[in-house]
Amino acid sequence: SGCTPQSTASIKVPDQVQAELPGDTVTQLQDAVTSAMAITGSTGAIVGVWAPWSGTWVAGLGTQGPGGAEVTTDMGFRAADVTRSMTCDVVYELAADKTWSLDDPITKWVSGLPGFDDITLRQLCDGTSGLGVYGDILQNQVLSNPDRAWNDRELMAYGIASPRRNAPGAAFAGSDTNYLLAGMAVERATGETLSDVLAQRVAGPLGLSGTSLPGPTAAAPSANALNGYWSQKNGDAWNCTDPGDYTVTSASFGAGASGAVTDIADLGRYAQALATGALLPDGNDRFANPVPVSADAPTWFTAAGGAYQAGSLIGQFGSAPGYIVGAFADPSTGMSVAVVLNNSGANEMAGAWLAWELAAIASKAPAANGRTTPEAGLPWTAQQMRDNLGTIAICPPAAQ
Repeated sequence: SGCTPQSTASIKVPDQVQAELPGDTVTQLQDAVTSAMAITGSTGAIVGVWAPWSGTWVAGLGTQGPGGAEVTTDMGFRAADVTRSMTCDVVYELAADKTWSLDDPITKWVSGLPGFDDITLRQLCDGTSGLGVYGDILQNQVLSNPDRAWNDRELMAYGIASPRRNAPGAAFAGSDTNYLLAGMAVERATGETLSDVLAQRVAGPLGLSGTSLPGPTAAAPSANALNGYWSQKNGDAWNCTDPGDYTVTSASFGAGASGAVTDIADLGRYAQALATGALLPDGNDRFANPVPVSADAPTWFTAAGGAYQAGSLIGQFGSAPGYIVGAFADPSTGMSVAVVLNNSGANEMAGAWLAWELAAIASKAPAANGRTTPEAGLPWTAQQMRDNLGTIAICPPAAQ
């Protein structure tokens, strides 16, 4: 019974006005995305903004590559670190089903981890296990051989061999190893592949037809995929004119941390589901005890349950070879923003800062007839997020 998911899940947010966002709002949103494209060396982007009281804006911007075809909104792409939230959806669902306890040591569900019985399943999703990363260590191998199929235990070995960042439970330290292990634990508990479990417990109930965790065979994110690139440094300068093409890679490297693929409609809907707890019973404590992301992070930026909380928003952001992604939603107003840039060379904070810039703009969208603009605001301005993005520019606009 612990392996039986709910058949459908409803997302409790205000009804969406069925109209495009006002022209002035759309102009600001488009300017934000095109500016971020220039900063990150991206030739293309797909963006979705849903403000239930005002309207929607979903658009493909730019091209598939230098001189390529236009980007369209139906293109698939890699979900990057949003996968972590999906993996932890299942971790919390299995806890609700009494398949396990969130306070179980990871060693109960994943073998070959001697001395790690002080780390719990909850700490993996909260990002407080103290485990190091595997992705940074293996980045050059992925660059040179993106088609390689990776074994989870090989990735785990690199992750647990890295020095611990802190004692379990002491502080947040984002690590792909956490979600790799969480995914491995899910497979042990259910007797199914993580791909199948995510299909049954996340994508299926939410109606996310374009979202899945692919198998290890290298492939594009979908039959109609947004091309993904990865600029690299050449001396002191970034290669912005001829970045490496990483559209076709193996999802096995990301696994439960960043291996999923999606599309913009699914990503926006998933952000709303994550923020509202649509897949979990009422009263769950997934986001009840968030911890600071770092000692110098704003007080409004915290982490818990495989997701980040930024002011009133809940979501995820990050990068996978070829793509930078950000997706956040407000559980009260239902506002949701989702965006993908098709060059992963820049700092992955670009995904968060761009999503927050879009949210700041959308939060001020005027209300449609008969609706009211929410009073709650965000603890940042669109300009502050634009300024943050400027600090990580790898490609000046002239290089586009």
